[in-house]
Amino acid sequence: MAAMSHEGRTSAVPGRVPEYEYQVLRLPRGTSRQEARQLLTEHAEYGRWELARVRLHFGGARTVWLRRRILRVTRPAGGTATSTGPRPW
Repeated sequence: MAAMSHEGRTSAVPGRVPEYEYQVLRLPRGTSRQEARQLLTEHAEYGRWELARVRLHFGGARTVWLRRRILRVTRPAGGTATSTGPRPW
């Protein structure tokens, strides 16, 4: 089966906040197309990863780069939203 080797965040421009998180998978030579497809499908469905790049090496090993958008949540300007009065609904 495949061995996950590296996961990290990268940015194309230095000093800029990265927009994508990357995960690199190395698939050994004996991995069938069906096994590779199943592994990538599971990452896409459950981890929200998308295929960014595939490299086929001499000897049949594959390196696959997956990426997913980093979700950033911004806080309201006033800090935490607390209410002291009755709720309007």
